[in-house]
Amino acid sequence: MRIPSASQTRMASGATGAFGLLFLAYCLLLLSSCEAPPPEPPTAALPAAPANGAPSAEVAAAPPPPRAETIPPPPSPQMVWEPGNWSWTGRDWAWVPGHYAARPQPSASWVPGNWQQQADGGWVWVPGHWG
Repeated sequence: MRIPSASQTRMASGATGAFGLLFLAYCLLLLSSCEAPPPEPPTAALPAAPANGAPSAEVAAAPPPPRAETIPPPPSPQMVWEPGNWSWTGRDWAWVPGHYAARPQPSASWVPGNWQQQADGGWVWVPGHWG
């Protein structure tokens, strides 16, 4: 077995280093050419509801009719569909799409929130809850 000389070792490590730099440059080029996914649209927060589940602050404008949603199959039997609803942004209505949520207990069912019209004509959001 022949032991490489010091100059051969330096050449080999130099070649390895050069290859590493080329590989790193290639990776950076690939990353810079990748298109970043578009940012997710902001979802409108539901009107602030008191912690005790009481109705939210009153909104003067009536909510639009609910949108029809295609409900996908549940990811598991423990998941329940919470339907979408309209949310008041402070200036306009924004649709908050429905989603699946885990049951807190096997027999729990979801009672959806809803907008209720008040005697003075205003509207308040009554949050959904588990029944």
